Amino acid sequence: MPVVIRNARCFVAGFSASADAVGKAIAPTGLQPMILNPRSLDPRRFLQPRTMAMLVFVQYIDGDLGPYHEFGVCFLVNDPDQPAASPLQSIRSLAKSDARALIHHLPVDGDFTLAAGRGIWGFPKTIAEFDVDHDSSRKHGAVRQDGHEIVDLTLSPGIPVPDQGGEATLQAYSYLDGVLRRTPWHLTETSGVRTRIGGAKLTLGSHPIADELRTLDLSRHALMTSSVGKLQMEFQDATILSPAKV
Repeated sequence: MPVVIRNARCFVAGFSASADAVGKAIAPTGLQPMILNPRSLDPRRFLQPRTMAMLVFVQYIDGDLGPYHEFGVCFLVNDPDQPAASPLQSIRSLAKSDARALIHHLPVDGDFTLAAGRGIWGFPKTIAEFDVDHDSSRKHGAVRQDGHEIVDLTLSPGIPVPDQGGEATLQAYSYLDGVLRRTPWHLTETSGVRTRIGGAKLTLGSHPIADELRTLDLSRHALMTSSVGKLQMEFQDATILSPAKV
């Protein structure tokens, strides 16, 4: 430790989701979804608490776990060691890159990273098939498992974001076989970032993961989309969290 990723790239779409539905989906973890209202502009959803679901495709090009593709379904969550944050505090945390995310599903296409991810960090990795384009201006990713499509996601080009420099550490939570873990992801470089409001076309397939996403009342349009041309990061040791902390 740490496991070092020397070169990776990714694209992500963030959708508003029902906090109640997400809370039910992640109830076994004991974690609570981060509430990010202002609430939906749809009057039918105005009084419903909303959170954010992140769908992310990552290509690991050079790293200690070898080259592979990955698709993640992630939910922003509150720090279990602190009182629940207000929507304003949550937005401030996001602005400071102080995010905490539960990695809910994590299909990959490599056997070694599958074994390492599950055994070291408790990430819920499973084997899947990928069709991904990181090179075009319109990013595209599709993932299939057991003969069923999970998602097909296309991102329109975003606006270039100047390199801010500096480093950041994100806290990733995982839940596998009844054990909740927290793993710090230390980002040492992010470059070639492009982002925008909206800009995602999402099609859900017939896989059970897609069926679960349908129950979350995802927003019709993405709140934001982003792509990163180069990522460098380190995965630290996982900490097992006791039931008293959740």
